Amino acid sequence: MKSELLAVVIICAAANPLPAQTAWKTPKTPWGDPDLQGVWPSSSMLMTPLERDPKLGARNVLTDQEYRVKAMMSKVIKNGLEGATPSPRVNIGAGWADYGVPDRQASLVIDPPDGRIPPLTPEAQQREALRLSHYKVKHNAPDTWEDLTMWERCISLGVVGSVLPLVYNHGNQIVQSPGYVVFRNEMVHEARIIPVNGAKHIAPAIRQYMGDSIGHWEGSTLVVETTNFNGKAVIGMGGGFEGAGTLPTESLQITERFNRTDERTIAYRATIEDPNTWTKPWTIEFPLRKDDSYNTLYEYACHEGNIFMYDVLSGARAQEKPDEGAAAK
Repeated sequence: MKSELLAVVIICAAANPLPAQTAWKTPKTPWGDPDLQGVWPSSSMLMTPLERDPKLGARNVLTDQEYRVKAMMSKVIKNGLEGATPSPRVNIGAGWADYGVPDRQASLVIDPPDGRIPPLTPEAQQREALRLSHYKVKHNAPDTWEDLTMWERCISLGVVGSVLPLVYNHGNQIVQSPGYVVFRNEMVHEARIIPVNGAKHIAPAIRQYMGDSIGHWEGSTLVVETTNFNGKAVIGMGGGFEGAGTLPTESLQITERFNRTDERTIAYRATIEDPNTWTKPWTIEFPLRKDDSYNTLYEYACHEGNIFMYDVLSGARAQEKPDEGAAAK
């Protein structure tokens, strides 16, 4: 009897096989390029540091306990920002605070394997020491707007800073047309129009905050090579506040890779190389994930309401008046 039942089970299984597991394939645009279009925020990486905790070594995946701590910190920040507002994007007066489900990744830097940014060259160490010294003296009492950061001046956070998760405005949008890809960042409202039609870089004498980006396809991966930087936008978390980040030179080159791994995820990778600043190249990588509640990019109308610039400069001049009066006496 048992053997007869077994035979029936085998026959039924053969007649109704399990569906085959097929690998996900990147969809195509009407003109045949891999389709990367959509809004891809980096909100889930908000609690992930740029550099890894040294005690983790080469391990870039959090344990269950480490992840629980990270998730708890994220929840505390979320509750503190939103109060009674059940929204994933919270108006905190100065701007939007974004957050998402924390990721298990331990650091954004994946190479070197220890997740730490390589040391600065001796020349760069001297440059950065002077920059930080000037920042500490002039930031709270600037002589000119040039004593303030590019972010405070509503100019740019550069290629890397525009996509890194920095408290708010984490939206990234990709739009495609034949021969071109547009990568638009909500932060500072940057938009790079990237040719993928075999175009060449602009003349070396032309230097820009966001550089000059040229793309090509390697299979389903978009590879973007950016040169022609002007050396004025820091690279790192914090946009230059408290001296955060490092100011590269015009020799900076950034190679980005956009690989859509499933319907809702793009693996984003950027390799930063500047032999005049770091002793070797380094790479960050993290997922950009679709979020149904984050489907709109808001205009970063920074200059229109930037009374900070006027206030900080006029405040510094007001502080100087008593000193001028004392000197006259």
